[in-house]
Amino acid sequence: MLPPSEANQRQSPIEPNLDANLQAMQNIFTDCGDIMFRQFKAGGSVKAAVIFTKLLSNSEGVFKALILPLMNHKLESANVQDILETILPVSCYTEIHTHEEAADHVLRGNPVVFLDGRTPAFAVYLEKWEKRGIEEPTSEAVVRGPREGFTESIEVNASLMRRKIRNSRLKMKTFEIGSETKTNVMMVYIEGIAPPQLVQDVSNRLSGIQIDGVLESNYIEEYIEDHPHSPFPQMINTERPDVAAANLLEGRVVIMTDGTPFALIVPANLNALLQSPEDYYQRYMISVLIRFLRLFFLGMALLLPSVYVAILTYHQEMLPTTLLISVAQSREEIPFPALVEALLMEITFEILREAGIRLPKQIGSAVSIVGALVIGQAAVSAGLVSAPMVMVVAATGIASFAIPRYNTAIAIRMLRFPIILLAGSLGLLGVMLGLIAIIVHLGSIRSFGYPYLEPLSPSKRDYMKDFLFRAPWWTLRKRPRHVPQGSYTPPSSGK
Repeated sequence: MLPPSEANQRQSPIEPNLDANLQAMQNIFTDCGDIMFRQFKAGGSVKAAVIFTKLLSNSEGVFKALILPLMNHKLESANVQDILETILPVSCYTEIHTHEEAADHVLRGNPVVFLDGRTPAFAVYLEKWEKRGIEEPTSEAVVRGPREGFTESIEVNASLMRRKIRNSRLKMKTFEIGSETKTNVMMVYIEGIAPPQLVQDVSNRLSGIQIDGVLESNYIEEYIEDHPHSPFPQMINTERPDVAAANLLEGRVVIMTDGTPFALIVPANLNALLQSPEDYYQRYMISVLIRFLRLFFLGMALLLPSVYVAILTYHQEMLPTTLLISVAQSREEIPFPALVEALLMEITFEILREAGIRLPKQIGSAVSIVGALVIGQAAVSAGLVSAPMVMVVAATGIASFAIPRYNTAIAIRMLRFPIILLAGSLGLLGVMLGLIAIIVHLGSIRSFGYPYLEPLSPSKRDYMKDFLFRAPWWTLRKRPRHVPQGSYTPPSSGK
């Protein structure tokens, strides 16, 4: 982290002299063409000034709610508190005692008013800026369920949460993180449902973050997660208010960051990361079928290429004779071993997938799908790869799309490559060793002190109703009651 400058450490108090205050503010806002200094006479005799930014403040509201009432009312001996309570038609305001505090409010879109001979100054909440409307989330599409998603405005997101949970026990605690950006980060929880030790732990971790700026929620995620070097995500990120509300009702904590539509949910476990919000919006029999299919596709996405490489390289006797002859014929002209062939196709598929994401939406999906078909067919025709290998890689790619959360799918895609290398070196023994290593790693992970494989390990029978299958709603009578285990060591905050 860059050390704060001496200028940021000094705090200059508001003075009764208006000219001195304006000079101090002009020194702070040197070369800031969007900052407006509007001077006028309050009550016809008292010199006054309002400072605001025309980009983030409601200019019409500044005139109607501040300048006009102050010009038309006699101030006489009225102090600042009397002016705020009897003259100004504003609902939200705050007193300002230093020039640095005044500058911070101006940059947030809140006009600051200075009156000659009177202290303190005061800021009025008249923010106004362009923001995206509430739209359907693109990263968590469902067939049945709410269509509204979070936006980049933390105020809008907080209002969406209030609409979902109309309860005074829904608490929202705000933090200001980033010495330069001063980004608002909000911790949301339900008092009496979220464990007090979890709420305190999240609050302590957020308070301890020291960074220049926060532009997306991943900045927060990397600072407060328990195992920053693990490929598996330890927090749920979501664009959906209904998902956030459902997790609040289960006793989790939601972290919302201003400037991004993605909220973080803690603690997380593997079971929660493999669930889709639509699991709870369909009939329970359909949800059970989809969950089992999802687990099967998870295994395919992780192990199918490595098992294929291991069998072709070391365990040909496991294949039926007819299938073995067919595969041998398809590989007759291939110059590469199965390991190189699998790595070549997997890397090519990942390149196409990333290219499809970065290209414009109208052509991105077409390029990724058509490109895979064309390149696969060309590679088979050129004799570089076999047709069965193309089918295996294609099936693996499609299976990875069935994993509902992108960050979980990324972890599976990353781990696929070392397991392929183990399969090419040790056969099915290498596949088993890789799988055992992953399971051991998952068993050692904690998310805010809570076991990652819960309720499977440690086993909790009561919560199995919402694990491999989802029981009907009328049988789900208990909330998850987690017990934190282990300790947390925060990562280094230095840059």
